[in-house]
Amino acid sequence: MKKSMLFAAVLVVGLFQFTFASATDDGYQPVPTNPETQAFYIESLINNEGKLELTADHIEWYEGEEANEVFREREQDSEMTEAPSGYYIVNDSDDLQTYEVADDAVVLMQIWNRTGNMDEADTVWNEEISLEKFIELVNSDEDEGFIKDFPYHISIKDGKITKIVQQFIP
Repeated sequence: MKKSMLFAAVLVVGLFQFTFASATDDGYQPVPTNPETQAFYIESLINNEGKLELTADHIEWYEGEEANEVFREREQDSEMTEAPSGYYIVNDSDDLQTYEVADDAVVLMQIWNRTGNMDEADTVWNEEISLEKFIELVNSDEDEGFIKDFPYHISIKDGKITKIVQQFIP
């Protein structure tokens, strides 16, 4: 995903009039970083010859003071001195990566269209949904790619995705 597309996606998400909680609410916890968990934008999720494959664009996700530091390093001409909304995304490559998804992969969502009415979407912290429901959401045209507009923290073990966590966007 190109940088301009990234900013457009963040802008689109920001324009939705949901009752988003702020990142400082008691329910929000940053996704712990470790070598097995990386941040991505999901491009596709398909069944390929009996194997579920997720194709994604790797990004760097920063929060808090770390986001401010990276923002200042990369946006030196900006009049702003802090990352907007407390986070900053770096996406220097358009390369996509494809991983097999384990049959028992866990999916945790923060916000999604539960009722069919986007106006009713609200934040529920780390709500577990079935892998089948997530496949349906990613491949749905109803919400114009809404689910794909969010970054996801994806845990990979032994070459397979074991956990997918939707990143909250304040």
